[in-house]
Amino acid sequence: MIDRFLEGNKTFIEGEFTEHRDYYRDLATGQSPTVLWIGCSDSRVAPERITSAKAGEIFVHRNIGNIVRIGDWNFATILEYAVKHLKVSDIVVCGHSDCGAIKALASDKESNEAYIPLWLSNAAVARATVETKMPKPTKAEDLRAWHRMIEEENVKLQLENLRTYPIVREAEKEGKVTVHGLYFDLETGKLDQIA
Repeated sequence: MIDRFLEGNKTFIEGEFTEHRDYYRDLATGQSPTVLWIGCSDSRVAPERITSAKAGEIFVHRNIGNIVRIGDWNFATILEYAVKHLKVSDIVVCGHSDCGAIKALASDKESNEAYIPLWLSNAAVARATVETKMPKPTKAEDLRAWHRMIEEENVKLQLENLRTYPIVREAEKEGKVTVHGLYFDLETGKLDQIA
């Protein structure tokens, strides 16, 4: 598999990189993205790919379930760098359909894993909120819609968590940053703003 990626890199160099050499030369000296994108690690949801963004336009942080954990020093560092140094004007939290993290969160099965359930506890309120509106269905076709409700609710929850960070609250208050909740549908390829 790595050989395929190395060959793909040669194709990139011979094509895109060579055709836009000046653009990539400028990128080699620094970045100035306008967006901080907080997305899921899911391999099907690559931000640059689904938005047709160029290299250097999006500063990306990805994790299982597009979670913004409250009090996370790693995440706080990313926020501080994006807002204070890169001066991004927009912060996006993007969820997506068929999210494995949400399926795991929605499952009632006992897990023998150590880290995933602990991490997903940061999204548990999203499931609880949806359950107050609609109990977990038993039919497969209804379950899919229920999962989507949790996926979308999770984006809204993570936006709330994002705003617990003083750097985001201050930047929003001063009009330096706008926060967005997006949702990507894998079946249609459509990206929608949901919050």
